[in-house]
Formats: sequence, C-alpha cells, structure tokens
Amino acid sequence: MKISRLMVVLCSLGALLAGCDKQAAVPAPAPAVSSTSAAATVYLNGTVITVDDEKPQAEAVAVRDGRIIAVGSRQQVLDAAGDNVEQQDLQGNVLLPGLIDTHGHVTYTALMMAAVNVSSPPVGPAESVADVIALLRQDAEKSPDAPWIIGYGYDDSLLAEQRHPTRRDLDKVSSEKPVLIRHVSGHFMSCNSRCLELAGITAETEDPKGGVIRREAGGSEPDGVLEETAMMPLLSIMPEPDETQRLALLDQAQQYYASHGITTVQDGATSPGDVALLRRAAAEEALYLDVVAYPYMQLPGVSLDDFPPSREYQGHFRVGGIKLVLDGSPQGKTAYMTQPYLHPPHGQEAGYRGYPTLDDEEVARHVDRAFSADIPVLAHANGDAASDQLIDAVRAANARHGPADRRTVMIHAQTVREDQQDAMQAEGIIPSYFVVHTFYWGDWHRDSVFGPERASRISPLRTTAERGMPYTTHNDTPIVPPDMMRLLWSGVNRVTRSGQVLGEAQRVSALEALKSMTLYAAYQYFEERDKGSIEVGKLADFVILDGNPLAVKSMAIKDIAVLETIKDGVSVYRR
Repeated sequence: MKISRLMVVLCSLGALLAGCDKQAAVPAPAPAVSSTSAAATVYLNGTVITVDDEKPQAEAVAVRDGRIIAVGSRQQVLDAAGDNVEQQDLQGNVLLPGLIDTHGHVTYTALMMAAVNVSSPPVGPAESVADVIALLRQDAEKSPDAPWIIGYGYDDSLLAEQRHPTRRDLDKVSSEKPVLIRHVSGHFMSCNSRCLELAGITAETEDPKGGVIRREAGGSEPDGVLEETAMMPLLSIMPEPDETQRLALLDQAQQYYASHGITTVQDGATSPGDVALLRRAAAEEALYLDVVAYPYMQLPGVSLDDFPPSREYQGHFRVGGIKLVLDGSPQGKTAYMTQPYLHPPHGQEAGYRGYPTLDDEEVARHVDRAFSADIPVLAHANGDAASDQLIDAVRAANARHGPADRRTVMIHAQTVREDQQDAMQAEGIIPSYFVVHTFYWGDWHRDSVFGPERASRISPLRTTAERGMPYTTHNDTPIVPPDMMRLLWSGVNRVTRSGQVLGEAQRVSALEALKSMTLYAAYQYFEERDKGSIEVGKLADFVILDGNPLAVKSMAIKDIAVLETIKDGVSVYRR
C-alpha cells in the first residue's frame, strides 16, 4: 500500500469531444429548480461575476436548498426569492463561482501537513542546504521519539548551492534515524545513509526501469538522491499516520483548499488505501468539499474493475476515471523530451532528453482498455515526447472504438508543440496547464532547463485559446500551494520570480484564465450542468473576494484575498 505514495508524487485540462466542433465546450442547460417553502438566501450589495457569457454580471443571486434559484438585478432576485429570505450583504465585495481544482492530490497534501516544510520562499524558509539541515534538526529536537525525520518541498533550483541535498548532508541531521526529504516536484527524494540501508539500496543496486539511483562522483555508491521509480523501496517502508490521524489531516487539507476559494478538489493517482480513506470520510460525513479521485492504474495488481467511476457523488466523493503517469518533471529534468535539455542534470551527458515511465505499447494498452470500458483517462505528460505517446495512444483508441464523449485530459502538457495542439484538438484531448510554473520555475526553465525560446512556450495558453479549445489550469498541490489568484495571475502575466515576462505571446485575458478554473474546469469533470458558472439550477458553490480579478490591474490579481467560500449554499471557510 505504501508503495502507492510514489504514484501520488509522480503525478501531476477544459474538454473537447473526439471529432466535435468548437461549440462542444458550451455547458448543457442546468436542471430545473423545484419550488419549496424553505428559506432563500440572497447575496446582494456587491459585484456578481457569473462566468456566463449570456449574463456576465449581476447585482444579486438567490439560493435555496443548495442551488441557485435566481440571478439578476436586486429587485428581480428579491421578487423571485419570495417572503422567506435571509439577506447576505456582500459589502461591496465580489462573488464568483466556486473555483475548481483540476489537478492535485488532496490526500497527499494532507500527509505533507505532518512533514517538515523545507521549501524555499515564498512557500517555506529554506534558502540553502544548511537551512534544510537546520530545519530538520529543529524538528528532530521537538519530536525526539519520532522514528523517522521526514521533510517536504526542497527545491534544488532555488537553494543557494543549486543542488540536491545528499546523504552526506542528511547524515548531519542524524546518523541513527532515517532522514528523508521529498523534492518539491514529487519526482525525487533524498535520504541519509540509514535510510538507504533500511531500503536495501547499495552500490550493487541497479537502476530500476523508469528511475535512477544517483551515484557519488567517480563511483557507484548511492549519493542519496533517488529519481522517479527508484523511490519505490523507501515508499514501501516509510511510516504513515494511522487512519484517525489521516482523517484529521484531511480536514486540515480541506480547509487549506477552501481558504483559496476551492469547492471541488482532485485526488490524482489515488492509491487503493486512499480510496478507502476517502470512502470512510464520505461515509462519516467528513467531506464538505467535493472530491474526485483518479486511481493510479500503474500500481501492481490494480485493474479497471477495482474502482468503477461514477458521475454521482456519495457524501461529496466519487471516482472520476483513471490516472496514468507517462514521464517526470521538467524542473527536475526527468520529463521525456524530443530535444535535449539545455544543461543536462547530474551524471548525464549532452543530448540527454529525460525518459519515459511507460513504453509506447504500455501507454497504448492502458488507453485502449479504458476507452473500451468508457472510462475517462487523465495522463501526466510534461515532455513533448510523452505528449506524443498519449496522442498516438488516443488516436489509435479513437480509431478502434469510435468517437465518444471521453474528455481525455493531458495533465501539465508543459511543452506541447503547435502540431501537437492540432492533434489534441482532432483527438479530443484536453490540455490542463501547470501555468504557475512561469512564476515558480520560469527563470530556471529559461536559464537551465530549456533555453529562452522553448521556455517561452511552456503552458501555451494563448495558442490553445486561438484554436477554440477549452483548457484548464492547476496548481498540482502540494507541489505548490492551491493559490488560485496566483494561478490566475500567472496565466495573465507570465511573470517569473525575477520579474521578467516569460512568453508574452502566450498570455491570456483575466476572463479566459478564470474560465480555466470554473466553466471549463466543470466541463473537464463532466459537471457543467452543476458547476462552473452562476446560473439558475446550478449548485450554490461560490467564492467571495475582496477584489475583482477582471477589473484590477493585472499585476494586482495575485493580491486579491478570499474572504469566504461557500459549498452547496453553506459557508465552509470565512477569513
């Protein structure tokens, strides 16, 4: 079961039908709302951004029994609400549809809340390897009885040394206890000598398929850094909180998401154990955000029959489809590319292009089996060579099984070329872009990973929009915080940490970026009848902001604060 943690960290969207036209992304009509004597809640005295092209703004919204019953002018809405009304004064603030997490890992986020934060600013305090060591030591002193010392979020591209901490570094934290830290991307970890010993990783251990055990310079001794599937032995022996503790952490994670205006979250690459955890949480009414899980099909022994998807929530939980992981991380230089990296990583020669997690035949087999059972597929593909794998597999499966409303999603799609965008549109593949990379790793991509020209095209939102393709955007939490305003800001501005613009030609408008996390996001999940815009009949999923992202100066979007998050008409977070 614990091996499955790897499948979460390896992971990482709008939708288009196979063979359909540009109008496919238009939501279906919302269901009718039946009248009732229950009290209505009316939100008024603010700006309502509906994300409905037919009625972009409104003065007020009325809600009854968790659904929207009226949208329009103040008087129209009050008249429709009737006599039994509770008024909610927006006090001049802005009401939007609830924001939708189109790719992330809520159960993994919950786990990371129990780990030491060794991230770099603005997420954490670590600016050097020495800082990482000091933070781990502090935690060890606070918890002397803990059997392991575990940290999360280190980023070699941001540490002063611009390298991964090694086992020699982590041995300074402890030589007796295992010490393990996970890379911010989730595609690497670094371990001390005791940790490697427990995992049985030695100089004689060969690199596994789809992974690398990094070695000390000039020798075969492991240096403590493990890539991709090489992490599996550690993930099989790491301690985890018990289920009661995990449920408490899951509640904290929901609050974390809700504090950023999110009402629907994803658990991508879910393990069997985490499906069981989420089902228990649902049964105990412990979920108040909608959670959509995508079990990881590359786990040994897991089959399509184990987790049949459903379009209906039970206790705010459902299985939405399956997840595949085709390659690694661009900032970690394990994404599978058609062209070499600008500067190859440790131990690799010029011409290095990363590597796939699955070969072409395996990808084709997984996709074909899912299509044959009418099961949606989400596939992590960062490098353009991995994108080719998915496109080829979907093309073959579409030809074999015929057109259908499948809404296949390419997660991240960081480096898709224009010819691949054409192919994705033709085959009904939805790109879900990790566009906040332009801020967190934009300078690194430009200067070390790809060079200026290729880096300027990561997460190509504009050329996707120009094709009339819906797309979604995501934070891949816990890789970065679920900060939806920074995500929106990134799509609009594409400004790096150093303040430089990366790929001006790929910018989109604030409304387009907002649709990527509302209207198109709902469509990705087959939930456009219930979510994504403020329309009569849809769920009363809202976020209240202290600023209007469509009206403020673009660079100020990231500073807009979430004041309240409302799910099914009930407040689940208030600042």
